[in-house]
Amino acid sequence: MGELIGTVTHFFPKISVCVVKLEKPLKKGEKIKFKHKEEEFEQEVKSMQVEHKELEEAKAGMEIGMKVDKPVREGFEVYKA
Repeated sequence: MGELIGTVTHFFPKISVCVVKLEKPLKKGEKIKFKHKEEEFEQEVKSMQVEHKELEEAKAGMEIGMKVDKPVREGFEVYKA
């Protein structure tokens, strides 16, 4: 398992977007893993936004919106893959 970089705080199922509170920086194009108990999946960071502005890179401490390939829930942990 990679380094823990953040936690999911919200999920919007209609648009398949989650909000992640970052503990470490994250860049578009990086591979990440979502994990909660027995559930986990990997995906590439394709889109990150803060207040509807697209980001290439997000810093630790930011809360970002991110498109996800599968549904997640509050409390999912996000790791670098």
